[in-house]
Amino acid sequence: MPHSIPDDIRTRLIACSVPSVVSTLYRMGYQNEFLKGVKPLSPSAPVMVGPAMTLRTIPIREDMRTAIAEGRAENLQKQPIERTAAGEVQVCEAGSETGTALLGDMVTTAFKVRGVAGLVVDGGVNDRAAIEGIGLPVYAMGDASLPFTSHRHITALNAPIGCGGVAVFPGDVMIGDRNGVAAIPLAVADEVADKALYREQLEAFCAERLRAGAPIGTTYPPDEATIADFESTRSP
Repeated sequence: MPHSIPDDIRTRLIACSVPSVVSTLYRMGYQNEFLKGVKPLSPSAPVMVGPAMTLRTIPIREDMRTAIAEGRAENLQKQPIERTAAGEVQVCEAGSETGTALLGDMVTTAFKVRGVAGLVVDGGVNDRAAIEGIGLPVYAMGDASLPFTSHRHITALNAPIGCGGVAVFPGDVMIGDRNGVAAIPLAVADEVADKALYREQLEAFCAERLRAGAPIGTTYPPDEATIADFESTRSP
C-alpha cells in the first residue's frame, strides 16, 4: 500500500523551512535528521513534503550483474519506478556513489505526471539540465551518465535505509527545500509540524522587529517580553 500523511500535516510543513524543522527535531532529541551532501537540483522547485518510499542498494558485484542480465537473479530496477505513488517521496540509499545515475529526465517526467512528491538519492542523477526544467523536487549528490546497474544493485524496497547519513524508515516524512532535506520520524510528524510552524511565525515576527530597528539583544533570540508580544498577535 502507498504511504500517505494527513493533509493538515503536509500543509503545515510546506510553510516551514528545513532549518526550522531540523532545529525543532534537535530540541525534541533527534540530533541526526538532516541529510548530508544531498542538494536540490533546481532552486525553483517547490517545497517537497511526503512520506518516504525507500530503496536499499548495495555495490554491484560482477556475478550478480551477469545473473541479472541473464534472468537468473531478480531485477528490482524497474519496480521502484512503478511502485512510487502519488504524494510519496522516493528515497534511495546509494552509498554516496556519484558515478552512476539513479534516474534521468524521462523517469522524472513520469513521476511529475503521476504526482510523486519528489526524489532523494545520496548519489547521482542523469541530465540535470533537463530535470531542472521539469519542476519535480529532486535532491542528489552529483551528476552521472552511467546506468545505475553499473555500480549499484537494488536489494529491497520499503525497508529501513541510510541516506545521506540519516536513518530513513518507510513512511517517514521527508521535507526538502533550497537548504536541503530532512527526515521526520512519522510518529512525531504532527508535533514537529506544529512546533516548526510556531518557530517560523515567531522568527518572522522577530525579523519584522529587527527591520524596524529593535535591538538584536532582546529580539533574537527573543526574550520573554518579545515572546509575549508575539503571542498577543496570534489568533486564538
